[in-house]
Amino acid sequence: MSHGAAHDVSTRLEAAITAALGRRSVVLVGMMGSGKSSIGRRVALRLGVPFVDADAEIEKAAGMSVSDIFAIRGEAEFRAGETRVIARLLEGGPQVLATGGGAFMNPDTRAAIAAKGISIWLKAEFDVLMKRIRRRQDRPLLRTEDPAATLRKLMEERDPTYALADLTVQSRDVLHDRIVDEIVSGLAGQMRVACAGAGQPSEGDRRP
Repeated sequence: MSHGAAHDVSTRLEAAITAALGRRSVVLVGMMGSGKSSIGRRVALRLGVPFVDADAEIEKAAGMSVSDIFAIRGEAEFRAGETRVIARLLEGGPQVLATGGGAFMNPDTRAAIAAKGISIWLKAEFDVLMKRIRRRQDRPLLRTEDPAATLRKLMEERDPTYALADLTVQSRDVLHDRIVDEIVSGLAGQMRVACAGAGQPSEGDRRP
């Protein structure tokens, strides 16, 4: 298949996915450092829909940074605001929505995402997350004496819940476009989207 023909097939597949989404959102979940924002922007561009970062919207609503909300108001108030903001954002699909690491732990948020979106767990190994997180100082939950131990504990607590997502895609140190390709392929399989000339899309690690 020529490059032009392959591009046309890809474009038709992405258009079919967007049409099948309707008003639903593609919701990225997973640990801090898994690439939800950077990969999410590329997925949104590929699908031709808006990208929204839930943490940025929470900061806008609160008029302060996530770190400051944690420090001044506490985690419980942050989580309550996060739940409200994500519920509101889910009304605005289709879009690609990146959520904070703890958002999917909330049963109400999971139910809202299930009703109005397709969830994708960007799953990353501990070493990958640690390397990425070390570059930044804006992770309030890791401001502890032993950030590595804290990260391991968070992964142990959260991974079984992340695994409830509709799709799982491995986030790793490869070109972001490869991961985007896997997400698009997984979405096509999840929504049973076929595209003339594209053959059967790979379903990746699709959840039943």
